[in-house]
Amino acid sequence: MMKANSGLANIGIERILELSADAHIQRRWTAKDSPEFHKLTGAIAAYGKTLELLTALQQREEFYAMVDELEMMGALQLVH
Repeated sequence: MMKANSGLANIGIERILELSADAHIQRRWTAKDSPEFHKLTGAIAAYGKTLELLTALQQREEFYAMVDELEMMGALQLVH
């Protein structure tokens, strides 16, 4: 099995997860229905959408890395 490509998507995912966790913690200590609570709720939703996008990008990176590896293996078989 192939190792995941440690590209920009992975770095972005880690950072967004950290920011989202921080926002969740802050929201716990914020009064419900306050402007800050709603601001944090919106930020958490945005982090979720960003994670969805970065996860798709990560899967795409892994797919292309696998295709490159298979093409290399095919080229090596032609040489032998």
